Amino acid sequence: MSRPARGLYLAEPPKHYLVRPPLVLDCSTLAGLIFEEDWQAQALEKIEGHSLKAPYLLNVEITSVGLKKHRRGGAAIALSGLAKFASMDIELFEVSAIDVFELANRYQLSAYDAAYLWLAAELTCPLATFDEKLATAAQAHLSSLP
Repeated sequence: MSRPARGLYLAEPPKHYLVRPPLVLDCSTLAGLIFEEDWQAQALEKIEGHSLKAPYLLNVEITSVGLKKHRRGGAAIALSGLAKFASMDIELFEVSAIDVFELANRYQLSAYDAAYLWLAAELTCPLATFDEKLATAAQAHLSSLP
C-alpha cells in the first residue's frame, strides 16, 4: 500500500525573533524616535528591522536631552520619551577609552561621538546619526575597515 504524498510544513517564529542585522544608533537618532522630533519618521525607517546597539553612555545622553526638554516646559514629552526609551530593546556596550580617544583625535570628534563610531567599527555594522560631522567620520572610518 502506498503512502499519501506529504507536504512540507514550516513553522516560523514572529519576525522579531529572526536574526536582524546590527545597527549602532546615536543619541540624535534615538531622540528623534522617543521625543517625536521632526525627523522621527526618517529615524524609524532607518532602524527598522535592525538589532539596536549603543555604548552605555547613551543612557546619560538621552537623559540629558529629556532633562533639557523638561526644563524648557516639556515635562510630559520628556517623561513619555524616557519611558519609551526604557521599553526599547537596545543592547548597550562598554567602550575602550584609549581607542575612543584615538578616534576622537583622528576625526576631531567629541569623545561621545567617537564612542558610537568605535562601537560601529568594533561590531562592523552601520552607524545611524543625524550629526553630519559624525556621519562624515563614520563614512571614512567604516569604509576603511578590512
